[in-house]
Amino acid sequence: MTIAETGLPLFVLGQGTDPHSERGVDCPGDLPSASDPALVERARVARERLGDRVFVLGHHYQRDEVIQFADVTGDSFKLARDAAARPGAEYIVFCGVHFMAESADILTGDAQKVVLPDLAAGCSMADMATFTQVEDCWDALEDAGIAERVVPITYMNSSADIKAFCGRHEGAVCTSSNARRALEWAFEQGEKVLFLPDQHLGRNTAVLEMGLSLDDCVVYNPHRPNGGLTQEQLENAKMILWKGHCSVHGRFTADCVDEVRARIPGVNVLVHPECRHEVVTKADYVGSTEYIIKTLQEAPAGSSWAVGTELNLVKRLGQMFPDKTVTFLDRTVCYCSTMNRIDLPHLVWALESLAAGEVVNQITVDPDTTHWAKVALDRMLALP
Repeated sequence: MTIAETGLPLFVLGQGTDPHSERGVDCPGDLPSASDPALVERARVARERLGDRVFVLGHHYQRDEVIQFADVTGDSFKLARDAAARPGAEYIVFCGVHFMAESADILTGDAQKVVLPDLAAGCSMADMATFTQVEDCWDALEDAGIAERVVPITYMNSSADIKAFCGRHEGAVCTSSNARRALEWAFEQGEKVLFLPDQHLGRNTAVLEMGLSLDDCVVYNPHRPNGGLTQEQLENAKMILWKGHCSVHGRFTADCVDEVRARIPGVNVLVHPECRHEVVTKADYVGSTEYIIKTLQEAPAGSSWAVGTELNLVKRLGQMFPDKTVTFLDRTVCYCSTMNRIDLPHLVWALESLAAGEVVNQITVDPDTTHWAKVALDRMLALP
């Protein structure tokens, strides 16, 4: 069953808003038009000219027209590690967003050049925690007399600056797959955790996987003095959650779950842990992007699934598993607008430029930031 067959009113990209979504979450712009068919041939020719000198990475949320040229697909950390495992590739073309390309530059060799086809491909979640804001937060924790008891953990979906901050302050990085283990490690090092930048992943992991209560969690708002928290709240909290969220996963509501269950009897609701707490608690299955793919792969034929993650991936999963009913969880058709900035014209331009000997849109992380970000990443990699 496709989204169009559900009979629900849909908000086409750029033609509607959902007042119940998180503030700042909308679907700007029109649906992208089909690329010039000639671009497919141009991309193929440029790839052939470059040969093994180029390694193309495609994040799961990318358009099909881009994914078809990826050497490997995966989530952000898997792709960065895949790039590091190809030291012979002179160019790493990362079809994803800015923080992902930064991670690839951190993990790859000095001679390798990481290219992001469109520099405007950012991440709203990563942008919700700037280095200056996090430094101010740490100052507030020091003023409150608790900083020495706090271990910072940042989600992979953060800038290199934030990863480096965690490295300098005895913290680590986590992914949606190993967030629980990272938090367990953090609580072995200290009494409290500052979790950046996604409040939902931090809350869901702490409460649903580790047994903490919602009262153990407070939200630090960087736009309010002292994060909008009192001394007592900071003293009592075990999880200090940064006020950030994913603009795609933040769209899903508890009503979405109720509506899809009423519409499709026996449906399995499968969501990403970046979704809100009330959505995750109503879902049947919760896990990372790789978990979502594996769950559908192993699901029995004829089963029905409502998936709460980015729409490009949900559509692709429906095509990959035609023996199952795969439906988008929300009634609103919404792609990740920044992921969708990497289109075939940008990819062709990047590949043809590299084939002509011109390096465009290179992403570089300075040596000091690289060092401390890698310290935080290595702490994560050392986790059992």
